[in-house]
Amino acid sequence: MADSRRPQRTFTVDVTKDHLVFSAGHFITIGDFCERIHGHNFRVAAQVEGTLDENGFVFDFIALRDTLQKHCEALDHRMLLPTRHPTILLAVQDDEIEVRYENRRWIFPKEECALLPIEQTTVELIAQWLGEQLLKHLETSNLTSLTVKVEENFGQWAGCKFDLT
Repeated sequence: MADSRRPQRTFTVDVTKDHLVFSAGHFITIGDFCERIHGHNFRVAAQVEGTLDENGFVFDFIALRDTLQKHCEALDHRMLLPTRHPTILLAVQDDEIEVRYENRRWIFPKEECALLPIEQTTVELIAQWLGEQLLKHLETSNLTSLTVKVEENFGQWAGCKFDLT
């Protein structure tokens, strides 16, 4: 006897494009060790999962791509600085940002920085921030999840998945 239950279906939309990139500088702390300032050519990808709408779409590729592009552009050619790190201290002045970590000190032009409300500028937390920005700007009523991934070196990705159910 055949099972008459209809199987659950989940649909996905994935967006990764050659232009969903940003080049940025950063440093992170690991325990009491602080990396040197360095940069990456980051790549970004996103996946949404959900049910189909009345038009047979789970999500509009173009809206996802364009919104993600806007946030990549906000990070491009910037120094990424975490505002929630417990021991990296930021002092924002008129046109510069002073950064202190233990006995180290840096001064950056304000317009060349991206202040991110995260604890560290790891790719995991950058992916989380990007996902939060997408969720603020996209209609998600039929979505069950959003995953954003960030690549900091070729083949080295980290991501954050948001359960929207």
